[in-house]
Amino acid sequence: MSEDIRSRKAEHLELAMEGPVEAPSGPGWAEVELVHEALPEVDLDGTDLRTDLLGHALQAPLVIAGMTGGHAGAMELNGVLGRAAQRHGLAIGVGSQRAALLDPSLEPTYAVVRQEAPDAFVISNIGAAQLIAQGDRPALTLDDVRHIVGMVQADALAVHLNFLEESVQPEGDRAARGCAEAIAQLAEGLDVPVIAKETGAGMSCATATRLSACGVKAVDVGGAGGTSFAIIERLRAERQGDKRGIALGATFGDWGIPTAVAVADCARSGLPVIATGGIRTGLDAGKALSLGAVAVGVGRPFLMVALGGDSVLDAWVDRFVLELRTVLQLTGCTRPDQLRDRPVIVRGRARTWMDDLGCRPAR
Repeated sequence: MSEDIRSRKAEHLELAMEGPVEAPSGPGWAEVELVHEALPEVDLDGTDLRTDLLGHALQAPLVIAGMTGGHAGAMELNGVLGRAAQRHGLAIGVGSQRAALLDPSLEPTYAVVRQEAPDAFVISNIGAAQLIAQGDRPALTLDDVRHIVGMVQADALAVHLNFLEESVQPEGDRAARGCAEAIAQLAEGLDVPVIAKETGAGMSCATATRLSACGVKAVDVGGAGGTSFAIIERLRAERQGDKRGIALGATFGDWGIPTAVAVADCARSGLPVIATGGIRTGLDAGKALSLGAVAVGVGRPFLMVALGGDSVLDAWVDRFVLELRTVLQLTGCTRPDQLRDRPVIVRGRARTWMDDLGCRPAR
């Protein structure tokens, strides 16, 4: 089984980097506009991107989203990403660590992140589906999860909610009943905060509120419009000739709450919101922060540029940070949190979603 997971993780990475895997409808950033301030009274160099995330100071509100680990190719990539997090003062997550529980020889593919980023805010990662029994396979224990956290000396644990992916995946875990209770028990038993993380289908305020009652301390909305794991699993199903997965992946490849909508809705829950899903520029990040996010997560673009090594990744981060600083100046802000008080215009599909959910910002 560990070899199957190792192969699956490598295949996920390959398809994420090479295949057409983004949801067609988009995350909604093109439908969100910030209002220009022609007389900002703010110097570009006077903007301050420092951000608090669950009590940890970041130099910019940017999270390198948890993506990989558990196979040979992940070691180098996670090392490059970890060094970037250390140099730029960013948060960083790792991919699901279940593979390392089944095969301890894979632990270094995750642990390298902490080794390369001794001062970064590091987020460990496990799936909600693994917290309950799946057929004959028992649920992970609290000790198992503590081991996962210790593996990367994590500052927080992400419990990823990937039930759309599991539904399409040929080998997916389909059981879901009891996950909320399992998350609550985990949150009570761990010494680090729990972040609930969607993986491409978005999250509503109602769900975020339920998660808050379970003891979750932040949510990562993982909205629709970025990388779609339903599409990735459909591509895997095509390779295996799995007609069930092909059909489901084709039907649900565009399923979910657009990221912009998920951010605006979940911000009403009172939990800190990380906006992941189709964030490609510092301007996208500024829009997400305006809608209520405290930080943004970036996945696939980081993977792509990490292949070029440290200097290429540094250039990408520097450009992203410059774009976000420019957003602040052009809206008359000195800090990211001030964007929440600036006017924002929402049109099109995102506005319809927000109006129907009752979460469109009115300023």
